[in-house]
Order: sequence, then C-alpha cells, then structure tokens
Amino acid sequence: MYTDIFKVINEQSEKTFEPYTKFNKLMTKNVETLTDLQLNAMRAYSELGVNQMKAATEIKDVSSLAVFNSQQLNTLSRLSQQMMDDSNKLQQVAKEFKEDLEAITTEAVKASTPA
Repeated sequence: MYTDIFKVINEQSEKTFEPYTKFNKLMTKNVETLTDLQLNAMRAYSELGVNQMKAATEIKDVSSLAVFNSQQLNTLSRLSQQMMDDSNKLQQVAKEFKEDLEAITTEAVKASTPA
C-alpha cells in the first residue's frame, strides 16, 4: 500500500519537475554554446591583433610602411568577415534557443491542460 503511494508521489513529482529539468538542460546547452562562440571569437580577434602588431614591428622604412598599409585592406576585410560570421552564429544560436524554449513551453502547457 505504502509503496503504491510513494510510486504515485514519485511519478507526479517527475511530471511536475520535467519542464524545469528540460529548461535547465536547455539553458546549460545554450551557455555552453555561447561560451564556445565567445572563446573562438576572442581567439580569432586576438590572433588578428597580434599579427597586426607583429606586422607593425616590421616597418623599418617607407617601402615597408607602404607594404604594411597595403595589407590593411585585406586585414579589415578579414575582420569584417569574422564579425559577420560571428553575428550569424549568434543569431542562429538565439533562434535555436527560442525554438527549443517554445517547444518546451508548448509541451508543458499541453501536459498541464486537461484534455
């Protein structure tokens, strides 16, 4: 008799906390994805900055300054492309998070609404 009561209580608590568990897993996944995105972006921007500093230290005369200046357009193009790629990745992460959150919410509403 008591085992049946505990079984019912356990099943009800699992159903009650299931949306919270799914939400926590979704948040954890999202934070992990955003952290990876930020670390990769920081790595790329740092490498670009360090490469620029190294190139600037190679300037010794007017001709090397001209070479450095001619490379700046290429560098700015790479920076611009990196920023656009990062922006697109961030938008995709946000879109997926929104869709997953809507799915969890819809599922929780359906589960809690009597048929």
